Amino acid sequence: MTAAGAYPRPRLAVSSCLLGAPVRYNGGHSRDRFLTDVLDPHVDWVPVCPEMEIGLGAPRPTLRLLTDGHLVTKEGSADHTAAMTALAETRVPRLEVLDGYVLKSRSPSCGLFRLPRYASGRPGERTDDQPVDRQGRGVFADLVREALPDLPAEEDGRLRDPVLREHFIERIFAHARLRELFAADWRPRDLVAFHSRHKLQILAHDPAAYQALGRIVAQAGTRPRDELEADYRHAFSAAFGVRPKRGRHMNALQHIFGMLSDHLDDTRRHDLLAAIDGYRQGQAPLSVPIALLRHHAMGEDLDYLTQQTYLDPYPADLVLRHYL
Repeated sequence: MTAAGAYPRPRLAVSSCLLGAPVRYNGGHSRDRFLTDVLDPHVDWVPVCPEMEIGLGAPRPTLRLLTDGHLVTKEGSADHTAAMTALAETRVPRLEVLDGYVLKSRSPSCGLFRLPRYASGRPGERTDDQPVDRQGRGVFADLVREALPDLPAEEDGRLRDPVLREHFIERIFAHARLRELFAADWRPRDLVAFHSRHKLQILAHDPAAYQALGRIVAQAGTRPRDELEADYRHAFSAAFGVRPKRGRHMNALQHIFGMLSDHLDDTRRHDLLAAIDGYRQGQAPLSVPIALLRHHAMGEDLDYLTQQTYLDPYPADLVLRHYL
């Protein structure tokens, strides 16, 4: 089990083209420098290219997503829906043990959001040039999301948004810690300790989930382990799936301040309150009050706070909270 202050290595599926593999329809790639240069030292990748894996090769004919859910070539000469469905069925068991998935945006196989969908025609007919709408999801991505709804997943394009990027990275590291817990020969006390370390992080995401997870943990030792694990996994994933907003971060920051306050003199209390209020007003990033709270918790040897994952959710060199 990962100790406080150490980080697990999330295992992430990723569209191969995002790591620089020349597997796109035109024989090129879509290398993403955040993934290859910044995140790469901290994770283990599992590259996936569904279109190559069903034998289409690169370069290959352009594919389109139809309104009936089929995946066809632009000219209508081939329908690859069945092959993609069969691939997903074989791939899903290998994805179950991972901590997240980064998918290529705008791909009719892998895109997660707002893909163009074209009118369904007769077999062999060319599809229209204009899409009916942009409400589609890639065929392979849709099958994976349906089978693994708790697996954190994002598109490369959305990861350029600093808020969405931080949320996804926070989720995959939390998922990796949970995976390590349940991969070991865990005991009820291990789950209690794990939950205790994550309390403030969960609170920042979803106060209702904070209460629900507490009720599940309270049953440790009295319920069958498999049932308890399944319930905790699902509730934990659901909690981290909620993106925390400023008000909920404020709630967590104030909780930590309340635990620290009696250990500090007036000057340090004032500095902390000023930093927290600066974040509340949007005048300072979240990283500023977090750094001060962590500094004082360590200085006062407050183990409960220094072990809170909220203060240290992922490697510092990712510098993600500087932009929140």
